[in-house]
Amino acid sequence: MADAEVILTQEGMDKLQAELDDLKYVKRKELAARIKLAISYGDLKENSEYHSAKDDQAFMETRILVLEKMLRNARVVDEGDMDTTHVHVGSTVVLNDIEFDERIEYRIVGPAEADVNESKISYESPLGKELIGKRVGDVVSVEAPVGIVKYELLEIKAG
Repeated sequence: MADAEVILTQEGMDKLQAELDDLKYVKRKELAARIKLAISYGDLKENSEYHSAKDDQAFMETRILVLEKMLRNARVVDEGDMDTTHVHVGSTVVLNDIEFDERIEYRIVGPAEADVNESKISYESPLGKELIGKRVGDVVSVEAPVGIVKYELLEIKAG
């Protein structure tokens, strides 16, 4: 079975690569030192520091494998040639919440780099799915816990 393609912006690719490098070349060494120190405490059977460090090591190694797979299957969107006539991955959109007449700005990114706190939403999210391919002036409706929310697409920017 083929691995799924991971769509990223260049910024997202750089961020994931930096995280991978940090885990492999910094955190691994720190964790190895922590394990070595915990071993020096003796009796590994009842050594909570050792077991905690080994759990952290397992989590970290799993994250490294996930990041390596994502980067291996990554396709970086070319933001230099970005067309602003319609929304696609890498676009920044300015929306108007029709009910509250409130302007909201989001960047459409791949799932691996989505972060609502940074106003980055995945193209796989309900709003992201509705926005892909839309043009300025289009109205999109999204099912939310509070009911249907309608947004008017006011502006599309590159990156």
